[in-house]
Amino acid sequence: MQASANHVVEIDYTLTNNDGEVIDSSEGREPLAYLHGFGNIIPGLEKALEGKTEGDELKVRVEPEEGYGPRRDELVQSVSIEAFAGQDKVEPGMKFNAESSQGPMVVTVTSIEDGQVTIDANHDLAGQQLNFDVTVRGIREASPAEIEQGQPEG
Repeated sequence: MQASANHVVEIDYTLTNNDGEVIDSSEGREPLAYLHGFGNIIPGLEKALEGKTEGDELKVRVEPEEGYGPRRDELVQSVSIEAFAGQDKVEPGMKFNAESSQGPMVVTVTSIEDGQVTIDANHDLAGQQLNFDVTVRGIREASPAEIEQGQPEG
């Protein structure tokens, strides 16, 4: 069986940056299961897995445009500390849910100075090349319920 639309694919993976530092890994956990063709994983990795079969091993470099996108300067802005009223503390590195004209998003506090908080709504991996070592552990046909909900059960 091949990785293709309407199939649940299970993979073991290690994600590294260009310096070889591990960003994420399935090591020590169950394989990652996703529904192929439904945008459950980043496009570049899904494209690389298309047509692969159980046991296949591959190394994939995903460019930002096929990963989490390029960094966008317009997603960095300064807001008054008063926007965080009700928070016990606000520090660089903290993440908050925010509402925008495009819907909910996660923002990261990058700095605080003179009553102004700089927030960044870019994904942490935006603008980065992503390097995956992947092993396909299993492929099966998705159930009608999985196809309807757009993701594997469990």
